[in-house]
Amino acid sequence: MKVTVHRKAHFNAAHRLYRKEWDDTQNENIFGKCSNPNFHGHNYELTVSVTGEIDKKTGFVVDMKILKDLIYDEIETAFDHKNLNVEVDEFKDLNPTAENIAVVIYNKLKPKLEEKLELEVTLYETPRNFVTYKGE
Repeated sequence: MKVTVHRKAHFNAAHRLYRKEWDDTQNENIFGKCSNPNFHGHNYELTVSVTGEIDKKTGFVVDMKILKDLIYDEIETAFDHKNLNVEVDEFKDLNPTAENIAVVIYNKLKPKLEEKLELEVTLYETPRNFVTYKGE
């Protein structure tokens, strides 16, 4: 029997959506106000979902304290109050869209979990705009 557990977290970060090889006009045409050269910020809400069998000894799919610490160490510390374009290596050459941020989060967390566990990342950029990625 598989069960999914969820852990919520949040971080505040600034970014600019743009492609370096495009001029400001083309970036503005594609990305609109999100391409502001002076950046803009979001209060990101993150849900990390882990699916697996319940361990017969502990009763856990994953120890939530371990998951909490992993999210804090790998994501919140790395992204919170940062300019993603400037201060986070993964976005030096990757446009920090919500989609790309979710994939980066997944790729940072998945190797730290037991291989048998399934991972899904849901990232809210705004209360109405969110993405989900599960490694596919």
